[in-house]
Amino acid sequence: MAAIVREHAFEIFGGPQALVGPELKPGDRAPGFTVLDMNFKPVRLEDFRGKVAVLASVPSLDTSVCNREANRFGEEALKLSDDIQIVTISMDLPFALKRWCQANNSERLIAASDHREASFGEAYGVLLRDFRLLSRAVFVVDRGGTLKYVEYVPVAGQEPNYEAVLNAAKEAARA
Repeated sequence: MAAIVREHAFEIFGGPQALVGPELKPGDRAPGFTVLDMNFKPVRLEDFRGKVAVLASVPSLDTSVCNREANRFGEEALKLSDDIQIVTISMDLPFALKRWCQANNSERLIAASDHREASFGEAYGVLLRDFRLLSRAVFVVDRGGTLKYVEYVPVAGQEPNYEAVLNAAKEAARA
């Protein structure tokens, strides 16, 4: 079966780029995936069963916008209940994630790498076909594994709607 390719779906490097994978919508079942944490340990969607998961994909924590986004989510995570977990996913190697976590506010934020399989990128439709990076997007998954919020940010230099993401996560946690 050929992979779904969405042409001109994300603007980065001066122009529109193709994304591999489906465009998910609220109400869809959250696809499974396996990524690695900064210690090369697998992180899977099912690890958050019974919790609300905020899955934020970014091109690279080594860029200013991605760094700012991950730090904002790291700060917000400290204010949220323990039944909400925020995960920032990129193609950065676990070594880079460890460096970033040591230098930034990551006490309640999981930084994860999709570099090995690109399973998150392909399943969530955020894999940049020609660069093997992830586009910027945020997904809120409820306790039962259903997508409650989906935001595909159209341009690399833009940040997600933090308030909408956090409100969706809090609402899912109350349900």
